This record gives sequence, structure tokens and C-alpha cells, in this order.
Amino acid sequence: MLDIAFVNETKETLTNIEELINEVFAETMRTENNNQFFEVSVILVTKTKIQAINKLYRDIDKVTDVISFALFDKTDDFDIIIKDGNITTLGDIFICLDKAKEQSEEYGHSLLREIAFLACHGLLHLLGYNHNNLNDEKIMFNKQKQILNNLNINR
Repeated sequence: MLDIAFVNETKETLTNIEELINEVFAETMRTENNNQFFEVSVILVTKTKIQAINKLYRDIDKVTDVISFALFDKTDDFDIIIKDGNITTLGDIFICLDKAKEQSEEYGHSLLREIAFLACHGLLHLLGYNHNNLNDEKIMFNKQKQILNNLNINR
């Protein structure tokens, strides 16, 4: 279960975005067999903002589609906090709306599908998944595909 704080720093108005992300996050937690209560922030940003974030925190001076900032790494401390059953803030997910639009056109699917994918990807990072090597990438990307397929959010 998640309490999601939504912030839209763009000038775009998107219908049903909060409902969509709520559904994606709920399915992600079901797929993970995780019924703990967490807080997550989802911030929609511009290319300029995400490039600045990427440069500042990752030293990569380019636009990206999504960046997640986890408050906890997958450590023993994180496991203890989860088992306590307390409300825990997992972190923040920044989604670049302009990049999502470009990618939805490039991949030939809807903007909402792309945002669902990026939100799922961001949440999985907060839950400890990564794609630093081919094996981890396969695991994470298969998980994303499974979650979106469960929701009938297809390409």
C-alpha cells in the first residue's frame, strides 16, 4: 500500500495520471507480495529540470526520462524498517513529461502507457531493483513487463 504525493511542475494538464500511477503502484506492490504502507513522491518535471537533477546528482549532463531517489538502500536497516510496519517514505520519482511524450511517439504507444512504464520503473528502483548488469536488467525489465501486462497496459 502506498500513499502517493503528486507534484506537477510542468504546464501540462493530464487527465487520469494520478489514477494510472496509483494502479501501477498497487499492482507493483501486489506483484512484490508487499503489503507494507509506504509513502512515495512522484514529480512530473520538464527537460530542463531533469537535466539539472541528472547533472547535480549523477554528474550526467543530459536529459533522462526518469530518476528515482531512494531514501534507503537494500540493506539490513531497510529490511528492519519494513518489518516494523511503520509508515516509511521510500523516496522520490522524477518523471520528465517531455521525454515521456517523445518516447511514446518513438515506441508507438500512448503517453499514458509510457508514464505507467516510467512510474513502474521508478518504483522498482525504490524497492531495490537495478539494471547495473545484464542479469539484474533482465530481472527488473521482466518484472516491469509482468506488472504492466497484469494491468493490460501494452505497447
